[in-house]
Amino acid sequence: MNTLFVIINIIILLGLLYGLYMMQRKHVSFSKRVFSALIVGIIFGLGLQFTYGSGSEIISSSMEWFNIVGVGYVRLLQMIVMPLVFISILTAFTKLTLKSNIGKISGLIIGILIGTTAIAAAIGIGTTMAFNLEAIQIEQGDAEVARGEALESRATEVATKSFPQQMLDLIPSNIFLDFTGARSTSTIAVVIFAAIVGMAYLGVRRKNEEQADFFAKIVDTFYTIIMRVVTLILRLTPFGVLALMTRVTATSDYAAIAKLGKFVLASYVALIIMFIIHLILISLSGLNPITYVKKVIPVLTFAFTSRSSAATLPLNIKAQTKELGVSDGVANFAGSFGLSIGQNGCAGIYPAMLAVMIAPTVGINPLDPSFLFMVIVIVAISSFGVAGVGGGATFAAILVLSALDLPIALAGLLISVEPLIDMGRTALNVSGSMTAGVLTSKATNDLDKDVYNSEPSTDFELEV
Repeated sequence: MNTLFVIINIIILLGLLYGLYMMQRKHVSFSKRVFSALIVGIIFGLGLQFTYGSGSEIISSSMEWFNIVGVGYVRLLQMIVMPLVFISILTAFTKLTLKSNIGKISGLIIGILIGTTAIAAAIGIGTTMAFNLEAIQIEQGDAEVARGEALESRATEVATKSFPQQMLDLIPSNIFLDFTGARSTSTIAVVIFAAIVGMAYLGVRRKNEEQADFFAKIVDTFYTIIMRVVTLILRLTPFGVLALMTRVTATSDYAAIAKLGKFVLASYVALIIMFIIHLILISLSGLNPITYVKKVIPVLTFAFTSRSSAATLPLNIKAQTKELGVSDGVANFAGSFGLSIGQNGCAGIYPAMLAVMIAPTVGINPLDPSFLFMVIVIVAISSFGVAGVGGGATFAAILVLSALDLPIALAGLLISVEPLIDMGRTALNVSGSMTAGVLTSKATNDLDKDVYNSEPSTDFELEV
């Protein structure tokens, strides 16, 4: 009988996917198709949970089939990340679109990412105090205790690496290994390698222009092919969003979310405030923040549903270059660094909130100015160091809590609402990297204002 219900669920999903396909055939805009997929996914997922229950075998079996569409799409995006980053940065050199010093561009991007993360930490602290959140208010169940023990075990491994060791992890020693994404810092390692190859090309170009031109033509050919692959994958975005959103809403534990509703609300208030800070920074640079919002909404929607900054990278770079007027080189640096350095949501707001919540459990006054200053400084520093240990909210929390000598296990109390909060955190991380790209391009006079101020493309995923 269960098999019959699973088949029915699959048929319904196929029908909804066909509906999205027909919208595409009728040339409905990309943004409208993504939002339609988001809303339909929420409704379908809630319907499944209401009908069968979140822990039912029917939903579990159905999600295995749904993942072919949702997780399959995410994996296709992850597949193209390394080739896209490498060839785009290299093309920026061969086409001479990196007009400024590479060190200056990298410094600006990293500075903006870390600076905004420090601001995010301050916002997280303020929001936690405003909502009067404390770790002792949260009940510990078996899942929370198990999560806490796992975090403590992981903390031992993280603590063994010093900050200089984490910096060394950024430097590639085997680029073929990094092209596989085997290391947590593989993306940044590929960026560094691409920049080195690009600088070597510029050196050859000064001495042997004929060989340099031949190399540039090869790179341009590969770039065209890779971008075509990206285009083909991005066309699947609405279908992926539908399946991913259905899974999230069908499998979420709403009883647990209700118990921790105060923390969830406080988290999203902090995330929204930080997003507004992004818009203020863009406005201060002389650009229209409303235009920015209109053009990045499809990207943030996918980041929200997929909970993966890496999977969002192709969309991120595409939006920066095609919609916001950022050059290929700057867009790739900003997008790639943003995967593991200065994540405003995961490495800024989240660990700061945890630190303030946990402090009273060990007799520390969370209102102590010296404690708050230390939290902000450590969060900012750790947001760079996270790159050496894999990135993400969990590692950021471990680094910050360890540095402040706070009990790490208490971070496991929020396991039941992690997926829901992580959706917003990921969207903010991606917005932070795009903001860094726009601000850096503006500061280096590299931003194409005509592209930025143009109307949002109805189908930017179809452009090559």
